[in-house]
Amino acid sequence: SSMSSLASSWGAAFGLCCAAAAALTWKSYSVAGDSYPGQVGPDSEFRSFQRTYLIVYYLAMLADWLQGPYVYALYDSYGFSSHDIAVLFVGGFGSSMLFGTFAGAAADRVGRKACGLLYALLYILSCVTKHFKDYNYLMVGRVLGGIATSLLFSTFESWLVCEHNARGYDPAWISGTFSMAYFGNSLMAISAGVLAEAAADLAPLHPTENSSVVHFGGFTAPFDVSMLMLFVLVACIVPMWNENYGTQSTNANSSATEELFKALRALSRDRAILLLGAAISFFEGSMYVFVFKWTPTLTPAEGDKPPYGLIFSTFMVAAMCGSSLFGILSAKMRAEQLLVTTFVVSAGALALPAVSTSVSINFMCFLVFETCVGIYFPAMGMLKSQLVPEEVRATVYNIFRVPLNLIVLAVLLNSLSQFVAFCICAAMLALAALALLNLSRMRAKGYSVRSGKDKDLGLNPSSL
Repeated sequence: SSMSSLASSWGAAFGLCCAAAAALTWKSYSVAGDSYPGQVGPDSEFRSFQRTYLIVYYLAMLADWLQGPYVYALYDSYGFSSHDIAVLFVGGFGSSMLFGTFAGAAADRVGRKACGLLYALLYILSCVTKHFKDYNYLMVGRVLGGIATSLLFSTFESWLVCEHNARGYDPAWISGTFSMAYFGNSLMAISAGVLAEAAADLAPLHPTENSSVVHFGGFTAPFDVSMLMLFVLVACIVPMWNENYGTQSTNANSSATEELFKALRALSRDRAILLLGAAISFFEGSMYVFVFKWTPTLTPAEGDKPPYGLIFSTFMVAAMCGSSLFGILSAKMRAEQLLVTTFVVSAGALALPAVSTSVSINFMCFLVFETCVGIYFPAMGMLKSQLVPEEVRATVYNIFRVPLNLIVLAVLLNSLSQFVAFCICAAMLALAALALLNLSRMRAKGYSVRSGKDKDLGLNPSSL
């Protein structure tokens, strides 16, 4: 009976979160309507521009979410040991770290639309490898997937910011697009969970012939659904998006490596961007540790396992609450002030599970943290759009991911106890808060953004 009451309390938590999300979304829409008094609000042309971005972004994220929960499960059902699986994961994060920075530089040079299509192509190939019960094929798939992930988290947002500014829209309107993007992203995650589960249950995992390497069914099915979404994505990007670049190819012979150095110089000369990068790595690093740790933390030592799918959906609804909260608060607070508060609250929310063994207290803390995640992404998107020079935008976004991937690798390679893992999270979040507090002070003193163009950096291009 205690189990059934627990099951109903998971359901109740989900219901409450849905009610809160509905109320906050309604409120954020009414705020959005009020925040353009006297000015011209976003017109229908802008709304249709928002749609061209959001449709593509949602499809790209849906394809990614469809794969996430089943990667480990598939390797496991192929019979690989947990050590072998960890090495495969390290391959993915490692390639994201190594090639990702070059992928970002490519997006600034080759164009963000082209790199959006490259994302789809690499991810489709990565999905194909999932059908092979062969470690080498699977490792190639992880490496391709790692590069695709780097493109996903830099190219699309870079395209949006550049296109928004190039069309001369009010810079304040982009916060609405970010809020809708991350709100919808949580919906995509929930839909992906349902879709992937249904696909995985269609047929058991089976080889094509006896002793064949190629398998179908079971946990390969979600990857096939993902492939389908990626084909739809390509069909949408090609007609709907126009190309935009970081660097207009005035000197067409500059290489991705030079782009990378240009971005590193922009970073080294600009304390604000360094502080921003530190905050991103610390916050998203703690988020990844949380992703690895929430399941064991909410699983009681004995008794039945909790409903992981429902818990994950509840987390996503909490993140939607956060995205709507951002919509409400961004009208009153500057992005960096909002983020400092968010970081402090999330540090508290992950410090408690370090010492608490109560599943319900830890679950509450995790819901608070997920709400912070929902505020973080649109607020950080807004801040990055204001501070990062357009010329090197995608490159810089990917450089921010290098320390993040290092943090993830460190966590993967050491099996941390619950206590140590959440202490590290709380410490990283406190550091993120300090970094942004510092940035907030700089901006209060009238810091202005430097452009990433060489002449503004006091460099003469011929000396490169």
